[in-house]
Amino acid sequence: MNGVKHIIAIASGKGGVGKSTTAVNLAVSLAKTLGLQVGLMDADIYGPSIPRLLNNLPHVDEEGTVHFEKPAVDPDTEKILPIASPSSYGSLKSMSMGYLMPDSASQAAVWRGPMVMSALDTFINKVQWSPLDVLVIDMPPGTGDVQLTVTQKMALSGSIVVTTPQELALSDARRGITMFRKVGVPILGVIENMSSFICDGCGKESFIFGHGGAQKISKEMNVGVLGAIPLMVSVQESADKGVPVIVEHPDSPVAAAYNTMAALVWRQLSSQGSPDRDGPSIRMQ
Repeated sequence: MNGVKHIIAIASGKGGVGKSTTAVNLAVSLAKTLGLQVGLMDADIYGPSIPRLLNNLPHVDEEGTVHFEKPAVDPDTEKILPIASPSSYGSLKSMSMGYLMPDSASQAAVWRGPMVMSALDTFINKVQWSPLDVLVIDMPPGTGDVQLTVTQKMALSGSIVVTTPQELALSDARRGITMFRKVGVPILGVIENMSSFICDGCGKESFIFGHGGAQKISKEMNVGVLGAIPLMVSVQESADKGVPVIVEHPDSPVAAAYNTMAALVWRQLSSQGSPDRDGPSIRMQ
């Protein structure tokens, strides 16, 4: 991608571990806290979450008129222009299938593989992403066609695997790490989401999903741990409102954790040379 310095994939082996919320808040932290130019690509074609998390869903005014901001097209390049987030988020722009389907919040994209690949190709080649310091890709769960297409067609600088502490999620995270290694994509680290529950009333910490899962994977698979995100009511409330917790609660422990992880990610990216622009290849043996 010309004009895009680094591309990173945020992935998980399974759904429900908070990957999209993590991708959004990391992207905002890179833009808002570190002052970078950041793009956010929602590669989950079947279940796009970015419109909800960035509050870009259709809304109805008092007169019953539906308002929906669709991406514009640059008349010179004929490329789709990503939707810019408010300036309070930093320099952040995003693209999602949800921006092209006004009813995506309630209707399913019942598509076969070729249609999904066509949509993904549009996001990769027909969106005006540049100039960017970092393009963050919110990957769908699993290790299937979309993951392989992204790793083959895009020169990824690295990947981040999101998990929760319990063994069921860790098993899928291991598969994600293995996939990225097979296609030659560096692992920037593991993020342990919902690492503990912190009571808003008394401040007591409880490990309701287990404890130390990311550290366990780190030792087993020789990967770094970027950090841990506690489970707090404020995260859920912010996500439902479409305002990243790092914006609504900038002084919270969760925001501090995201800022620390964003700084660690950018430090790794800054130390790298330019990634292989041809992307990795897969050989069947």
